[in-house]
Amino acid sequence: MRIANVLQLGIKELRGLLRDPMLLLLIVYAFTLSVYTASRAMPETLSRAAIAIVDEDRSPVSGRIALAFYPPYFVVPRLITMAEMDSRMDAGLDTFALDIPPNFQRDLLAGRAPSIQLNVDATRMTQAFSGAGHIQSIVSAEITEFLRRSGAATATPVDLVLRARFNPQLDKAWFGSIHNVISSITMLSIVLTGAALIREREHGTIDHLLVMPVSPVEIMLSKIWSMGLVVLLASAVSIYLVVRGLLAVPIEGSVPLFLAGTALQLFATTCIGIFLATAAGSMPQFGLLMILVLLPLQVLSGGMTPRESMPEAIQAIMLLAPNTHFVILAQAILFRGAGLDVVWPQFLALLGIGAALFLFSLGRFRRFLK
Repeated sequence: MRIANVLQLGIKELRGLLRDPMLLLLIVYAFTLSVYTASRAMPETLSRAAIAIVDEDRSPVSGRIALAFYPPYFVVPRLITMAEMDSRMDAGLDTFALDIPPNFQRDLLAGRAPSIQLNVDATRMTQAFSGAGHIQSIVSAEITEFLRRSGAATATPVDLVLRARFNPQLDKAWFGSIHNVISSITMLSIVLTGAALIREREHGTIDHLLVMPVSPVEIMLSKIWSMGLVVLLASAVSIYLVVRGLLAVPIEGSVPLFLAGTALQLFATTCIGIFLATAAGSMPQFGLLMILVLLPLQVLSGGMTPRESMPEAIQAIMLLAPNTHFVILAQAILFRGAGLDVVWPQFLALLGIGAALFLFSLGRFRRFLK
């Protein structure tokens, strides 16, 4: 194998990419606008939820409760009557409807433990599940404060103090932006290498390579380093300019260490792209195969759902996928500030998986050329 051949063929791949405006546009979009919208446009936590209040008590404590709901978690509460509550819920105008019964304050001061009814529109699942608990906490806090000021409250035996590590404000933008960068790295590395091989086959240039004094290893390595370099540079720009700059997400660990792990991930995923391209007869077939491979890699790697929540069999199987180790590595470095002494098992796993995928894809690529 000659390094000069690998470099020259890789430069040829980069020139071919520069002549493809659609792929260039996809790269720019995936690492800029897609990262931003993933963290801002689709909130995973409670945000501007519609709430209505039926105040049948008209007392100071019911007024305190009504004034406790405000942006950004809720819109300004709308005071409605009991007759309007069901019709507004049926029409989808309110996600939550809180009914404060008559004589609520009197029963509260008398120690009768009155109840408040909360109606929830469960079709809005994200807001419904998180919002119900949030409303319960707000109502409990306002009642406790009211009783304390009125002299009817007793001291609570335990005071729970919540401290969230690595994301003190529980800002979903921190997680969403990093997760989208990880997803884009995997997706584009597969797309670019696969598209490069299919483009050569469709244009007939793969036949030209067969008569040149180059080996299948050199051809394959040229596609890996060239397309991997493009994705690596794009991910670095995205981390520095979009994640750290535009979104102001604090990066706790070493970005160069993360990029070193990204290079190992790209080594593995570009091999997957070459294998899929050799199995596909055209670009549409490649797209279908990529969906079948990419979805399990993204969904079951632990980026969307914690691995601990998955069946043990799935956890064991996904240890064979490079994405699983890359997600662990990326979150440990970027969120927790981990060093090489912590993430070296993931580096070693990515290197081993990448080597296995390279040998497997190389065998398939040689048969493809014949």
